[in-house]
Amino acid sequence: MDIKESFSAIERAVGHLSPVQKFLLGTDGSVTHLLEAVTGHPVAVSTLVQNVVAADAAAAERLGIRAGELINHRVVELKNADTGDVLMYAVSDTPLSRLSPEFKDDLMRADIPIGKIISRHRIEARREILSARVAPAGDTTAPLFSIARDEPLLSRDYRIIHKGEPLIYITEQFPYNRFLDERRVVVETGSRIHLGLIDLHGGSGRVDGGIGIALADPRVLLEARQSAEIQVNGCDSQTARLVEGIAKSTLAGIRAGAGISVTLRSSYQSHAGLGSGSQLAIATAKAICELYGRSLKVPELAKLTGRGGTSGIGTAAFENGGFIIDGGHRFGPKGEKTQFAPSSASKGVRPAAVTVRHDFPADWKIVLAIPEIPEGASGGREADIFKKHCPVPLDEVRALCHEVLVRMLPGIVERDLDLFGSSVNAIQGLGFKKVEHSLQPPEMQQLLNAMRSAGAAGAGMSSFGPTLFAFCDTGVAGVESAARSFMDGWCGGTTLVTSAKNSGAAVRVA
Repeated sequence: MDIKESFSAIERAVGHLSPVQKFLLGTDGSVTHLLEAVTGHPVAVSTLVQNVVAADAAAAERLGIRAGELINHRVVELKNADTGDVLMYAVSDTPLSRLSPEFKDDLMRADIPIGKIISRHRIEARREILSARVAPAGDTTAPLFSIARDEPLLSRDYRIIHKGEPLIYITEQFPYNRFLDERRVVVETGSRIHLGLIDLHGGSGRVDGGIGIALADPRVLLEARQSAEIQVNGCDSQTARLVEGIAKSTLAGIRAGAGISVTLRSSYQSHAGLGSGSQLAIATAKAICELYGRSLKVPELAKLTGRGGTSGIGTAAFENGGFIIDGGHRFGPKGEKTQFAPSSASKGVRPAAVTVRHDFPADWKIVLAIPEIPEGASGGREADIFKKHCPVPLDEVRALCHEVLVRMLPGIVERDLDLFGSSVNAIQGLGFKKVEHSLQPPEMQQLLNAMRSAGAAGAGMSSFGPTLFAFCDTGVAGVESAARSFMDGWCGGTTLVTSAKNSGAAVRVA
């Protein structure tokens, strides 16, 4: 293997590698000793798996033995012995037939790093590095390092050769954001569905008011570091322009003269009714403030980036997650808002305050169906819709409030999915949500009906769409299949099964 080519490939995929990272990936010496030198702390081994198993074909080929021969399979964490931080995750396979009794005893004790066992027994060996690469951490490894599943994980494979034969085959992994030579901030946040705006009549002296649920997936994962200029990587040009604009306004707002480099590790489509713009904006602003030592609360970040002027759901989803109702804004000549307008046309208006926040039942699944039709209303088109269709009838606002108060909220608190779902179905035909549905092609209502007929307790459209959602506790596969089948026969599209996110965004300084 050409280690320089591997480093170049990794840097093309994720960015700059520090000298320490290159040492860890390319060293032919003891990783344990190197980690101790880098951290200034002793390294301890925590064994997760230790089994004697029969080698499968792949393991046999890697070790130069017969399939079925006994090997010691060990999975360990290398930890900072003083702090308990996990530094590295390692998997090793060792043929028992090639071990002395003393070496085998130490290996099976499971509390000694392999490098120290080799040193203790004065074994002359060399390390043969086979590969160095990068890949997402995934659901299994991410929790070990307390990182997001989409964060990059650096790994290498190598063999320890003794007397011309492989003695041990080892895979070692550690997060890309460890052992860097510059400070970085990683922000992970989910998405949200917007069930509806409560009052676009305004006769009470208040307007707006949103209902929403924070989602675990899809999600945004971004990584940021200080830079001499504003740079955005890992996304399409439209998203890059959004992030650049947010970064520019945030840096100006906090009076930070330098720039920012943002890399999106994970994101999702805009103007689909899932709140990507708000999550990206607040995540970017949060990362910048962390890097430049500014302490701003989430509503301040939202106002700074021009978010939340109509609905406070996106802001609250970023801050605390869960099921959310916000109280809207004062309305009229002396109010915060003097006209019916979406957030994009309500710059400078504070995000609406949360009036109700409750954990959403974790066992209720949410099926998303996203047809491949033109994106939902945004910008000037969205503002025109507000002007044309508002105010909405007062009796519909009152009926919607009644649904939320006496059926939707009790359904969540009492974990009554049928009650909650029937309320979701009812509000699709009330107030501004009825307006939003009236602007959709007729197939959208047919798709909602298909998901309900397949067993969804309730289904609706998020914001202006095109994302539709359905709530289930059982029969999830049937609802997803019904949605996919309908879209396949209509316009195409994607489905996703997710759940609520009952916590706010995760922010980590690396």
